[in-house]
This record gives sequence, structure tokens and C-alpha cells, in this order.
Amino acid sequence: MGFIYDTFKARAALPEEVKRLGWVSFFMDVASEMVYPVVPLFLTSVLGAPVAVLGAIEGLAEVIVSVMKGASGWHCDKLGRRVPYIRWGYGLGAISKPLMALAFSWPMILLSRAMDRTGKGLRTTARDALIADAVDASQGGQAFGFHRMMDTAGAMIGVLLATMLLFLLPGHYRTSFLIATVPGLAAVWLTFRLHEAAKTPAYAPSQARVPLAGKPWSGLPKAFWLTLAPLLVFAFANSSDTFLILRAKDLGLSDTQSIMAYLLFNLVYALSAYPLGILSDRVGRWRMVLGGWMLYGFVYLGVANAGMGDVWWLFALYGLFMGLTEGVGRALIRDRIPEDRKGTAMGIFHMGVGLMMLAGSVTAGLCWDLIGSRAPFVLGGTVAFLAVIVALAVRPKIRAAT
Repeated sequence: MGFIYDTFKARAALPEEVKRLGWVSFFMDVASEMVYPVVPLFLTSVLGAPVAVLGAIEGLAEVIVSVMKGASGWHCDKLGRRVPYIRWGYGLGAISKPLMALAFSWPMILLSRAMDRTGKGLRTTARDALIADAVDASQGGQAFGFHRMMDTAGAMIGVLLATMLLFLLPGHYRTSFLIATVPGLAAVWLTFRLHEAAKTPAYAPSQARVPLAGKPWSGLPKAFWLTLAPLLVFAFANSSDTFLILRAKDLGLSDTQSIMAYLLFNLVYALSAYPLGILSDRVGRWRMVLGGWMLYGFVYLGVANAGMGDVWWLFALYGLFMGLTEGVGRALIRDRIPEDRKGTAMGIFHMGVGLMMLAGSVTAGLCWDLIGSRAPFVLGGTVAFLAVIVALAVRPKIRAAT
């Protein structure tokens, strides 16, 4: 009972900017997940694009977002502001939805996805840096956990709305894109209620901000790089969730059952992210992250050897893994960076993780095609355990460098 009381007490203590950013992400994820499952159907059945084009568009989209996360993080530190990047990022994301509705050929979808991913790259690092600005390191797990909870709740509602619209308006994909514009605009409107975190030294009115000089990565401590290393190893293991859905179908689940399993995963993730983020502030980040990675390894090896009935509990455990690691991993990075380099460090983190996940997803796809549907999960589970070993090896060095 005491823990539950403390949890709600801590929730009330979150800064207003963190809460507003949670709602901004909630509405944008509603919009994004209303669109994302529909795009492949629209591309192939309406615009007549080959499946190879879909793969190329998504691959290019991930490269754009990863590179933009790194560049925007360094630049928002150099400028000394976060909010403009957040507004422009969410604005581009909202504009991309009606642009899809106007598409008459696949290059317009490519343009729309590029615009959306550019916006995501602009906003993600600046948003995480603003969260880091708004809270002390001791509250990082709670703050990022709250944001992950809101983000995932929005994604879950977006998937449900997309499924409902496909059922009620079969084939009316353009209508779905236009409806998705509404929550996107709500997210943009909320960004105009955001303010810079005044407590951060770079923004203190009594101090003159010193422009960042040298290479973007200069000035980051050794502890940051040592912390980043095992996170990048694990990112290679953490391939696209699309493979989990495909594996569920491969094991005999219908399309609707596969989507419901995906929703179960998101539900567990949304419910666990916030309380586990608070717990990480008390028991330590590494314990949570390493426990999550080990759980991931067991889940992926379980999926490789699963029967149809095992999908449900494995997807639920996968949601628990996300709750253990996603927000906590960002808080772990936040613990290792100087106050005036939060954007740069968060940008390098997001860019590195994004590129490694892209490499992991491409490798997983090749394993699926060349070896079989079990292979990507055996690879992912094995690399996850390797990441645990790397983390245990570097932790003494991180403590020594801190």
C-alpha cells in the first residue's frame, strides 16, 4: 500500500511540461497509428505499387528519422532551445496525413512518409531533451515512463480506430487519412502551450549561453559512451515488431487475432511503463534494463519455438519487456550527460539505436527468407543475451568514469 501511495504522490509531482508532452505524443500517436497499418494496403491495392516499393519507402523513412534525430539534438543544444523543434516536428507529422489522402501515385506517399519521418526526427530528440531539462536525474525514470505510457496508449487507440474504420469503410483509405488529421492537429495545438525548462543552466536568464564549439560529439563524457555501447548491441537484436506479427500469422493466427495480440502487447506496455519507470528511480536503472533484456531473450527464443496458443502470453511478456526498458533506457542516458549537452547526447543515442535497429531488421528479414521463420527470433534472443554480457563487462568502467 505504501508503494502505491508513493506512486500516486510521485505522479502529481511531475512538471507540467512533462505532462503536456505526454498528451502531445498521445494525440500524435493516435494519428500515426491510424495511418501506419493502412499505408501498405493503400499503396498496393489503390496505387498499384509493388511490395518492393513499400520496403524501400520504409527503409528510407527509418534512415531519415535516425539521421535527423542526431542532427536536431546537436542543433537544439547549439541554439539553446527545444520547443521550436518540437512544434515543427509535430507540424510536419500532422501535414503529412492529408497529403497522403491527395496521393495519386506512390512517389507522393514517399514524399509524405519522408515529411512525417523528418518531423519525427526533429521532435523526438528535442522532446526527450526537454523532458530531461524539466526533471532531475532522480526523477528521470518516472518522467520518461510517464511519456512512454501516454505514447503507447495513443498508439493503441490509433490501431483500434484504424481497425474500426477498415471495418466500417472498407476501401476508403483516403477517408481514414483525413480523419487522422484531426488528432494530429490537436497535438500541434498543444505544442503552443509548451515552454522551455527555465531551470536548465543553458536557459537561465542570469547566465549567458556559451555557444557549442568543435565536433557535435565533443564534450560528452566517457561514461556516456560506455553506457551507449551495450544499448547499441541490444538495438541490433531489437528488430521490427512486424516480424512478431508475421510470426503470429505464420503460427496460424488470423489477421484479426494477430492485431489483437499486438494490442495486448501495447496494453501491457502502456500499463507497466510508468510504474516501472518510477521503480527504476529507486532500485537502479541497470537492474531494470538487464532484467528487461533477459526477458526479451527468453521471449524471442520462446517465439522461435512457440505453438499458436503461446503467442498470447509471449506478446504480453514482450509488452512487459518494453515497460522495463524503453523509458528506463532513456533515463539511463539522461543520467550520464552534462546539462548543456542533453540534446546532443539524446540525438546520438536515438540516431545510433535507430540505425542499429534498421540493420537488425534487414538482417532479420534476410534470415526469415533464407533460413526460415524461426531464425530471426533465435538471432534476436542470442544477441540480447550478448548485450547483457557486454553491459556487465562495461559497468565497472562506467562507475570508474563517473
